[in-house]
Amino acid sequence: MSIEVCARLVEEGDPDRFDATMAAPAEARLRLWPLYAVNLEIARAPWAAREPMLAEMRLQWWIDTIRDLGAGRERRGHPVIEALAPMLAADSNLAELLCGLAEARRWDCLSEPFEDRAHFDAYLDATAGNLMWGAACALGAPQGAEAVVRDLAWGAGLAQWLRAAPELEARGRLPLVDGRPEAIGALAAEGRARIARGRRVRTIVPAPARPALWSAAGADAVLRRAAARATLVAAGGLAPSEFARRGRLLWVALTGRF
Repeated sequence: MSIEVCARLVEEGDPDRFDATMAAPAEARLRLWPLYAVNLEIARAPWAAREPMLAEMRLQWWIDTIRDLGAGRERRGHPVIEALAPMLAADSNLAELLCGLAEARRWDCLSEPFEDRAHFDAYLDATAGNLMWGAACALGAPQGAEAVVRDLAWGAGLAQWLRAAPELEARGRLPLVDGRPEAIGALAAEGRARIARGRRVRTIVPAPARPALWSAAGADAVLRRAAARATLVAAGGLAPSEFARRGRLLWVALTGRF
């Protein structure tokens, strides 16, 4: 039942990862649903209260809970936690990745800008990178694949971030270190370069672990539009059509290429 709850949460809150997971083998889905669901819960925690202190308290609850589960201590009362518990008890490194992801989300509790480009890069790596690498590990990826996966995740995370930028600004956040069109174009080009690096060495990731990467299927197209027309970021015009989004995912699922 808790797995079903996780799947419904992802369906409602993260359609790209939901569709990517539905295209994966059934046994892979059982490991991906809890990870993607807890990612959603962590991402939502900073926005659940207007007061930064209350938001951080909600985030801290997830950090403490994940650490407890990774240490083999029992926590109950939440279906996502119940689904995730066996995975974290079996792999404490996965718990550390999720804790790192949640710690990075403290930025979301505040209205401060990123300190610099290094801070922004680290945020993307800790959020998108930790999640994708954790998912790949859960499906059996070898340690030697980490750099490949994180390159792909950084580019995919950037694409999602640029799509979310107008909403973040509407909520009083400053999502970019440099919002000039030329800076956005250069950032998008870097994201595309990282995705390309990940693609060139994709065979390092064994086939059973590749569904963890499928949610990045449309990221390069988003970044290509941002690089060509940076004004689309502020206008909220980067999202692909539903037909294009599903078509890319189908191609990835059929060919195994991303």
